Amino acid sequence: MHRKRSEGENRLVAAPPQRRQLVLEPVSAGSGGIGAWSAALTDCRTRTLKAIAGIDQNELDWQAPFWANTIGTLLYHIALIEADWLYAEILERPIPEDLKAILHLDDRQSNGELTSVRGETANQHEHRLARVRQDFRQALASMTLTEFRRIRHLPDYDVTPEWVVLHLMQHEAEHRGQIVVLRKSFKQIDRSAT
Repeated sequence: MHRKRSEGENRLVAAPPQRRQLVLEPVSAGSGGIGAWSAALTDCRTRTLKAIAGIDQNELDWQAPFWANTIGTLLYHIALIEADWLYAEILERPIPEDLKAILHLDDRQSNGELTSVRGETANQHEHRLARVRQDFRQALASMTLTEFRRIRHLPDYDVTPEWVVLHLMQHEAEHRGQIVVLRKSFKQIDRSAT
């Protein structure tokens, strides 16, 4: 990778337009560094949506012989966990009824495994992810940096919204990796069956 430096200066200059831009475009959110966190959340979600681009119902609902979760299950779980962290930890209030309507399943079964989600279309999953993220971005947009870093003292732990954002990006990235593996495995199995 080449980094072009301007004469006599030790700083990066703009990359030519034909090159891929690996930058975070600040998103208007709160004050201070919250916009950068919001931009990072957006980048994380963009990567997830790219990972499921063109997915069909068979891929969403396929149960791999080596894995307990379907892609649909993982997408539902990502949205549900994001909503839970937003409302329980950051906003410290119940999830609104209209959001509960699209997050109607419990996260886990009695055996501890994720609740299986099948039969929902890619559009339904994308809508759910977008709806939760809309609430999340609105919450960040109205938050001051002080509030973003204010410790919430919950019964089992203390947490800040800043840590929640970091955690959610890691959580989504880990499940996105699983989604990519499941899609590749589905395609390999599908090709070998024909």
